[in-house]
Amino acid sequence: MFDLNLLYKAPEVNPVNRKARSIPGLNPVNLYGRVFFFSWFGFLIAFWSWYAFPPLLYVTIAKDLNLTQADIANSNIIALTATLLVRLVAGPACDRFGPRWTFAGCLLAGAIPTALAGAVYSASGLFALRFFVGILGGSFVPCQVWSTGFFDKNVVGTANALTGGFGNAGGGITYFLMPAIFDSLVANQGLTPHVAWRVTFIVPFICITVTAIGMLILCPDTPTGKWSERHLAVQQNLAVHGISGAVVDVPGDLTDKSTAGTDSPSDSSEKKLGFEAVEPKQVGGFAHEVQIGEQQMLDTARGEVVVKPTFREALPVIFSLQTLVLGGGYFCSFGGELAINSILGSYYQKNFPTLGQTGAGNWAAMFGLLNVVFRPLGGVVSDLIYPHAGVWGKKIWIHGVAVVTGVFLIAIGLSDPKDQNTMFGLIAGMACFLEAGNGANFGLVPHVHPHANGIVSGVTGASGNLGGIVFAIIFRYNHKDYAKVFWIIGVMTIAINLSLSWIRPIPRGQIGGR
Repeated sequence: MFDLNLLYKAPEVNPVNRKARSIPGLNPVNLYGRVFFFSWFGFLIAFWSWYAFPPLLYVTIAKDLNLTQADIANSNIIALTATLLVRLVAGPACDRFGPRWTFAGCLLAGAIPTALAGAVYSASGLFALRFFVGILGGSFVPCQVWSTGFFDKNVVGTANALTGGFGNAGGGITYFLMPAIFDSLVANQGLTPHVAWRVTFIVPFICITVTAIGMLILCPDTPTGKWSERHLAVQQNLAVHGISGAVVDVPGDLTDKSTAGTDSPSDSSEKKLGFEAVEPKQVGGFAHEVQIGEQQMLDTARGEVVVKPTFREALPVIFSLQTLVLGGGYFCSFGGELAINSILGSYYQKNFPTLGQTGAGNWAAMFGLLNVVFRPLGGVVSDLIYPHAGVWGKKIWIHGVAVVTGVFLIAIGLSDPKDQNTMFGLIAGMACFLEAGNGANFGLVPHVHPHANGIVSGVTGASGNLGGIVFAIIFRYNHKDYAKVFWIIGVMTIAINLSLSWIRPIPRGQIGGR
């Protein structure tokens, strides 16, 4: 039975990497609780600003800038394209510089164009601005890598799903906040719509900047301290438990981990974390340590300490079948969420004209806000499956929720509901499994090439954006026939996941991540 005390008391930690074995989410004073808070809150603020345009775009901004339907669709595609590029870069940046600095960098870089929204007076200006605001979407990758670095395998699926789910809720919150701030400026401050929508964007700019500075001042890179010293910290922790050795950081192949423990001192073809067991003289330790075996400690040190990648080393990880599985799953789940989030308010206004901009926005917000419950649920279930079915169980869970998601999407597309209860009920059902799929995907990510977690997270996250771009293009060329695109996405989701279901969840012989 779940112990509520775990939500606020100091967690037990892994003796090697100091990762927490529980999530003190209600204790921001605790190191792990504080990092957990800034992980999800930083991404929530980023997602809010990243998707701050759609709630006002289809009516207020479109009228002010004389935008066509094609202009609106193109701006959505451009915003996702920028995020795709940033996520590809953010993954290796996390491995090299650490996720905290990468996270703060994404936030501060995206805050500047957010503040400049008021300078837009044409469609081309909107395209350029949304491209640079798209940098904020890249913050998802360091959010997940940072979370993975602080929480151990038994809870990392839940931790990643919670930080991602709470963060994704920013896509729902923006549908409440942006129209509310706009309406307040018009009604209470006497601003014209032309001025009010521009001033509205100053609010997320302030929140982003304060959050980025806060995480730099109040949080560390890793549970053991500085990112640059993470290898040394592992060596010291092993020595305390009677295991000694030296960290050797030389160019090598990130994928060659199966022969660890049999390396020759002259063999420089691998990046080795070479440790050997010694007779413990006086085995010390730290408070709240969980007890694990010596071999498990060695495997953790050899296989799960992130190393700085070179381009040559990154390629086998990027193009491995296991990374393809994660990318394909996230292409469908998060890609579908992004594309649907961009048009959902407009779809509601098309089928239910009496809702108006604010009413349609409020109902569209439900789709994003359900992330608070269902994305974490996907990760929680993944962690519950893991002790019984291992990584195969986590993988089957990914494909299972994807197939059910596809069924819901096809049902929405073929019925194109004109009854509000039917429409909102089907969207909520679809959101349940779609968003659980996001959490399920990043429940498996930490197990795949754990020594290159930034690369795997970056490619997986970027694949989600690629899916968003592909689906947004399909929406673009079907104009306002939203229902047709829903069933197309549903068919693609089922087909892609079934085609990937045969691949092993982790590479054969991989050390760590099991």
